[in-house]
Amino acid sequence: MPSNRPQYSRAHAHKHSVRRNSTGTGKTFLALAILALFLLAVGTLALHSAKSSSKSASPQGTAATGQGSSAATGVAGTAAKSSAFSPQAWIASLEAKVKGQPGHLAPGSNPSALPGPIMIADRNNSRLLIVDPKGRILWQYPSPGDLAKGQTFIEPDDSFFGPNGKHILATQESQFVITEISVSTGKITYRYGHPGTSGSATGYLNNPDDAMILPNGNIIAADIKNCRLLYLSPSSPSPLHIYGETTPYCYHQPPLRFGSPNGMFPMTNGDWLVTEINGNWVDEMTPSGQIKFSIHPPGISYPSDSNEVSPGTFLTAAYTNPGVIEEFNLSGTLLWRFAPTGAQALNKPSIAIPLSNGDILATDDWNHRVIVIDPKTNQIVWQYGHTGIPGSKPGYLDKPDGVDLAPPYSLLMTHASAIGIPPYLSTNSAPPTTGG
Repeated sequence: MPSNRPQYSRAHAHKHSVRRNSTGTGKTFLALAILALFLLAVGTLALHSAKSSSKSASPQGTAATGQGSSAATGVAGTAAKSSAFSPQAWIASLEAKVKGQPGHLAPGSNPSALPGPIMIADRNNSRLLIVDPKGRILWQYPSPGDLAKGQTFIEPDDSFFGPNGKHILATQESQFVITEISVSTGKITYRYGHPGTSGSATGYLNNPDDAMILPNGNIIAADIKNCRLLYLSPSSPSPLHIYGETTPYCYHQPPLRFGSPNGMFPMTNGDWLVTEINGNWVDEMTPSGQIKFSIHPPGISYPSDSNEVSPGTFLTAAYTNPGVIEEFNLSGTLLWRFAPTGAQALNKPSIAIPLSNGDILATDDWNHRVIVIDPKTNQIVWQYGHTGIPGSKPGYLDKPDGVDLAPPYSLLMTHASAIGIPPYLSTNSAPPTTGG
């Protein structure tokens, strides 16, 4: 081994340096010349080995005397690995692995309804899935080895790719935490909240919902039962900003107080669309917290995860049984509604996302399915999951609560250039360690 080489060489040189030869001056001179050359070669080898040993040992030595340099080396290595990671190439590699395999879609599903794979927060199965348009599972989290000793990942109810597709932020509402996951490593890189313990003090949440990573690496999230919206940074133990009063008594009076906010989605103008359960409100809020409008989605109770279809047109799901998915405008006028009856009736849908082809991607949570709806025909044209039947085998879900498109079509990647950044800074000078 390199670390032993200098020791052995020095012992060998010492042994020869004390040898004497009495056969003659010429032989003695020759022997001394050979010995000198040998000592020079051994010395050079020892110096090279010592330098190599010093280089390999330096991170450990630095860590022993001061954690700063060692930590910086680790972060730089991680950042380099992350910067080289391509989410699109990763998705393509996952697709290549299942090529030719059968899918698990409901009969009559049309794979062309989706532009690419989708990510599902399969809440009651405590997992995230990426499923391709043909209904084949490309990826599952967590997989063996993803979680460190003592870590849990229980009941994710929403998950979104970050704006560069390199991280996923999952909201675990019933566990009172939000969890950031590195796509390239499968490791948890950041967590806010205390798993299994609710609260309102610094570091605590009470039913967080729809947390999202911003282009600067910070995070926005709705904190439902604390009646507030949060702006968080991985570099700060305290929220950078709290929108609304922290209180258990939620009612509609934005921006002073919010009525159980359950979503905060980006708009194309840089503002945020906030949904309030209490009173059935949808608000447009600037990154600084100014309210531009508040409207009622027409004819529904319990609006969930409202977002923008196009400027002046909005989409929301009613988390009710039977459920409703609808589009409406700034004046609160109904533009389109999907509320089927009978066997296709919705049961507590929680999120609906517009697709570029005009269709709607949605979760039908308590029917254990994710669907795509064609608004022109009011028909379900794609379905993963068995209606009304929970399960964990391929083709089955158990109360899927969140959905996002996979890169490059994911919500925050398509909105990245317009996402509004709150004008609040951390008192800690350390930059965020991620960025999406």
